[in-house]
Amino acid sequence: MSTLISKWTRPGVSFFALALLASAQAQTAGTPQTPSVQAAPISASSYVTVGQFYYGQGNFQRAAVAYGAAVRANPTNPDALLGLARTQTRLGQSAEAITTLTRLTELDPANISAHIALSQAHSLAFRQARLPGAGDIQLGPVAGGEGNLAAALRTLDAAEKVLPSIPASRRGTEASKIWNERGYILRFQGNLPAAVRAFEEASRLNPQESVILFNLAETQYAGGDLRAATATLQRAVLAEPRDGINRAYFARLLAEGGNFAVARPQAQLAVQLAPNSAYAAGQRGVVSYLAREPRTAREELERAVRLAGGSYPDFSYYLGRLNLDAGDLARARANFADAATTGQNPEAFYFLGLSLERSGAGVAAEPVRAAEAYRRALELRANYPEAGEGLERLGQ
Repeated sequence: MSTLISKWTRPGVSFFALALLASAQAQTAGTPQTPSVQAAPISASSYVTVGQFYYGQGNFQRAAVAYGAAVRANPTNPDALLGLARTQTRLGQSAEAITTLTRLTELDPANISAHIALSQAHSLAFRQARLPGAGDIQLGPVAGGEGNLAAALRTLDAAEKVLPSIPASRRGTEASKIWNERGYILRFQGNLPAAVRAFEEASRLNPQESVILFNLAETQYAGGDLRAATATLQRAVLAEPRDGINRAYFARLLAEGGNFAVARPQAQLAVQLAPNSAYAAGQRGVVSYLAREPRTAREELERAVRLAGGSYPDFSYYLGRLNLDAGDLARARANFADAATTGQNPEAFYFLGLSLERSGAGVAAEPVRAAEAYRRALELRANYPEAGEGLERLGQ
């Protein structure tokens, strides 16, 4: 994974950034400028620097303003276009990012970073095409967005053709980024063995890149190889010891393997390293749930959902399990409904069906919706006897 951001260490740079940002916002709004002395125009590179500053802070709205001003100052500046597109992708504006990056790749066909970013924008568009509407649960088969994956593969093919023309010292690193993106697309296509091979090739080319190791571990885990996934994540933790995200996932995998003695302190350290991370908090919650520590599990899972803005399907699933165990059907249903919004988790659909099948204080059973949820679980996992038994109980 390539990064655009350099870290700022000089004092006062944020004031410089704010001043330039104010100028950019004034231009965007069409505010007339009436200085007593005609000021020299601000360069695109200055706005790019401001965009990098705000992007590095995670303030993507301000980064978009700065990069937009950079593009207006110089419509062919590659750093401005690439920064704007990456920011658009982070803001979920996949169509705008695709337009910006298509323009950049036409201006600079040899720009590997632009091709990789374009692939990422197409991948985002694919994911967005498969998301249900707000408040909806995807009960039928998920479809749509395949054209975006085909386009993503084409742009990676174009990036690969550029590799022979770049210095040999950079070739391995750039090739690893291409293979990493191929792994993502193969996962989206459901081809886990090929995705594992792609991430393994990326890691061979760039063995110390923890992002690639994380992706490889996730894919190994999705394919059912917990032991390999845990070993891969351990490499990622050793490569980046202060990365709370890698360590949080490592703790989760250790817990799933039953090694709670090591998983607990790893999860606690992860939230210390990344105190405002919904992912780190949620994984500590999962570790606590698996270790049968419901109080800590609930605290951390609820914190993760709050930090994520109210929805985090993976962690909502475990909150649902806690609420179902406690007999709180209303909350359990809401949790499992959030967990099911991805349309890809058979367990979320099964437990949603189970919570809908039951009734409790002030909560009526909903057998029709329960049956729909059980059927969706079976579509995702044909060999799911518990879901089949649920349908039998409902006379389906």
